[in-house]
Amino acid sequence: MRPDERRGARRPHTVVALLVLASFTVITLDARPSGDSPVDPLRSTAGAVFGPMETGASAAVSPLTAIPRYFGDVSDLRTRNTELEDANARLESELRTSALARQRAGELDDLLGVTEDEGYRLVPAQVVAIGAAQAFSRTVTIDAGRGDGVRPDMTVLNGQGLVGRVIDASRSTATVLLAIDPDSVVGGRLGRTMELGFVSGDGEIGEDGRLTLELVDDVVEPRIGDTVATWGSRGGAPYVAGVPIGEVTKIESSPRELSKSVVLTPYVDYSSLDLVGVVVGTDSADGRVPVDTAARSAR
Repeated sequence: MRPDERRGARRPHTVVALLVLASFTVITLDARPSGDSPVDPLRSTAGAVFGPMETGASAAVSPLTAIPRYFGDVSDLRTRNTELEDANARLESELRTSALARQRAGELDDLLGVTEDEGYRLVPAQVVAIGAAQAFSRTVTIDAGRGDGVRPDMTVLNGQGLVGRVIDASRSTATVLLAIDPDSVVGGRLGRTMELGFVSGDGEIGEDGRLTLELVDDVVEPRIGDTVATWGSRGGAPYVAGVPIGEVTKIESSPRELSKSVVLTPYVDYSSLDLVGVVVGTDSADGRVPVDTAARSAR
């Protein structure tokens, strides 16, 4: 081997030996018991140079390392949010159902009170549909029919008063013409004077709905606040006696026709009908309502 080749082969070994010697020297100097190491300036310089680089690298990498955790948190939040929305929906449904159940329980109590006080035999039914306005009539459909003993020309009422009369019945449903319908005519009696008249509707189901009483005797002077109840029909069809209809709220006179038109506010809210009762009979043998009962209904 040539001399220059031998020197090149020894050079790496020499470099390694020098590096090892330098390392031991630095360690020895840094480990001096005096605590004042000559390496400290070099360490401070390296920290000043490489510290910001390390901090910047850490800040740059931090969002990347947080990505899996971020998506995991978002997924957990979405799952929790869905659970809370489902729980809230269940609570709202329970509240609505509870309120409806209480309302119907109250209406059923009112019907039971009518049965006990007035001596009616009732078939309870629920309103399941309302007639279309295009039909130019105000009707509702109830979920009781011929199979329940319901027939046409039977009185329909609720805990507040007269609803109407049955005009058609199938096996399981029936159609009821509401007393507010313009084509509905009901015999009415003033509770205070017992004067007779005929009650018809204006077709308005909402708060503006009104009934009109045309008195048989034009001389009669009704008063605001007078109550009007049905006077009844032969055999109780289509209307039994003593069912409250409405209260006098306005009196209109027509000098030309020498007549009075008495405006009534109906006791029944026709826009919120739910539970009703169909009168299928009375407790009296002849189908008549006792006099004291009818009078009490008209008060």
